Amino acid sequence: MQGSCLCGAVRYTVSGEIGQPANCHCNQCRKQSGHTWASSYAPEDTITIEGAVRWFAASDTAKRGFCPICGSFLFWKDHSEDWMSFSMGSIDGPSGLHLRAHIFTADKGDYYDIADNVPQRET
Repeated sequence: MQGSCLCGAVRYTVSGEIGQPANCHCNQCRKQSGHTWASSYAPEDTITIEGAVRWFAASDTAKRGFCPICGSFLFWKDHSEDWMSFSMGSIDGPSGLHLRAHIFTADKGDYYDIADNVPQRET
């Protein structure tokens, strides 16, 4: 699977096992993405990144990676884990994946409803 930012300055390839994606409704993902953030994940050592990624430590727990040119929010990395999340919206072409859950729904915006049959977790 391959992906890229909006301007193409950052590209990545995932060569390992890919987890089913989730749609995050937490405050940080909503603020950074402008709505919700759908992402999948893979072992960090199976993700090859080309181009400069700027990292922002949004909390003591994790950092977020984005393109320093166009601002595309591409990655999420927990400091203590050996896997990394990547944006479903940045994938080039079909993914073949299906949403497994909505997470942090307790933080979702009041301007929309979650109207599909995908499982929801408040945290």
